[in-house]
Amino acid sequence: MNSNYFSNYNIINVYNKKSIKSDLVTQILYGEKFKIISKYKNWYKIKLHTDNYVGFIIKKKFAHTFKPTHKVSVLAANVYGKPSSKTKQNKKLTFSSKIYTKEKYGSFTKFENQWIRTKDLKPINYKNKNIFSKINLFEGRKYKWGGKNFNGVDCSALVQLFFNFNNKFCPRDTKDQLNYFKKKIKLQNIMKNDLIFWRGHVAIILSKNKLIHAYGPSKKVLIMNINYTIKRIEKTANLKVIGIRRTN
Repeated sequence: MNSNYFSNYNIINVYNKKSIKSDLVTQILYGEKFKIISKYKNWYKIKLHTDNYVGFIIKKKFAHTFKPTHKVSVLAANVYGKPSSKTKQNKKLTFSSKIYTKEKYGSFTKFENQWIRTKDLKPINYKNKNIFSKINLFEGRKYKWGGKNFNGVDCSALVQLFFNFNNKFCPRDTKDQLNYFKKKIKLQNIMKNDLIFWRGHVAIILSKNKLIHAYGPSKKVLIMNINYTIKRIEKTANLKVIGIRRTN
């Protein structure tokens, strides 16, 4: 089977099993490519093109052909029915969603039969020199296991989102990220944009003293002191740092 499809929904939940009661393992963003591996009555087993992640999604109609031209560069971009701020719909596209467009009107850009503000987009090939330059967009956002959007994100998705936005590969899970980034760093040599890993958890270094992470115990994305975080995780979860990796 192995047919390629693209998501034409704001967010699609990907589950571990064919049940919405099973664990949410990741999410598919608007414009993301995936393969349908097998079909069931109300479910598809899929593999994401972004990271080869495999899981189950509820059966829906998806786009067959899609060549993205732009991507969402803000935390959450409002969607409009017409090129007017008075026609705002009750939905948003999350950061790093991809759209296809060839029509603009005033300060709006059209995709499908909807509109989005042009200022909320970047061309698909755009890259930030500092890969995590917009990471603070997610500060205060809710922690959600398996989440990958402005309404909820987990620690490894927070890392992956910014690599994907910059057209770079990054695995979905912390254990794979730890193995993927090869350059090992000692704590005393830590620098901005390094990643610090515990078993099942990852944080992004902002400076010599600060990090940002989607922190489950606090249920949100937080900026915290590095040394305090290391001590707190060791005390509360009995976990020590298992690796620090340089991403560039």
